Amino acid sequence: MATESRARRTLGTVNDAATEWAFAVGWRLVRRLPERAAYRVFDGAADVIWRRDGSGVRQLKRNLRRARPEASTEEIAELARLSMRSYLRYWCDTFRLPNWSPEQITDTFVMDRGELLDQAVASGRGALMVVNHSGNWDHAGAWGCMRYGGLTTVAERLKPEGLYERFLAYRTAMGMEILPTGEPGIIRTLARRLNEGRLVPLMGDRDISRNGIVVDLLGEPASLPAGPALLALLTDAQVHPVTLWFEDGVARGRVHDEIARPTAGTQEDQVRLITQGIADAFSEGIRERPVDWHMMQPVWIEDLDPSRRSGAAS
Repeated sequence: MATESRARRTLGTVNDAATEWAFAVGWRLVRRLPERAAYRVFDGAADVIWRRDGSGVRQLKRNLRRARPEASTEEIAELARLSMRSYLRYWCDTFRLPNWSPEQITDTFVMDRGELLDQAVASGRGALMVVNHSGNWDHAGAWGCMRYGGLTTVAERLKPEGLYERFLAYRTAMGMEILPTGEPGIIRTLARRLNEGRLVPLMGDRDISRNGIVVDLLGEPASLPAGPALLALLTDAQVHPVTLWFEDGVARGRVHDEIARPTAGTQEDQVRLITQGIADAFSEGIRERPVDWHMMQPVWIEDLDPSRRSGAAS
């Protein structure tokens, strides 16, 4: 048993090193390719992944079915293919982004109704920008750094650790302050940054804490993270959902209306109402542009494993 355990650890170390090496090589090569050639390579890779129809692609199809319940099986399959191309477009741009000038970052990103974020930051209240896994959230973050002189956000620790360190260095170099998930006092730090009038973008469509809030998303009960709503109650920051997509060769985003703070009810009731407001904005954005929503994990209660389903429903 000890030998088998050591073998597993060794294999895990080898796999982690191989993954880190593949990303490092890919990062260097993609940045050297001409733009059109790079996108063709990533489109081809997306089509291969889609044809293999692994668990992530199958979950993506189930998720897209919620956005297009009237679509045929063939139409959902095509939506999934285009969504995989959009997701690989995110990776291609992310690999290339360190070579872009500040002008290229801002010229290739358009934020509709961006004045709402401008007003929140200028007022000193701070802006809590709640995004989902759509379009290119890294490009949106880089745009935010250029526009507001930096931002503070949270990042899930990737494995292997070396890969996480590469992403941390890449994002820090753009002006992002990155707080790893699970860090003690993370809510207090984020609240302090908002009270300083800073921009704080957070992902709001995937609950990785297993303590999510059950709300209606695209007509079905789904578990979304409570963090954005808790921060809204702890600060005076303006809370704006933002949905992202690709269009005509550029990355785009749309700032949705500010989520109003409830003035009555328990804290749990208020957190649920704010989270529902975020889910409503996400539902609108996903319905409009489902191919740019790259969610390949279960979100809806029906899709969660039994242990998580009971926890989310409680």
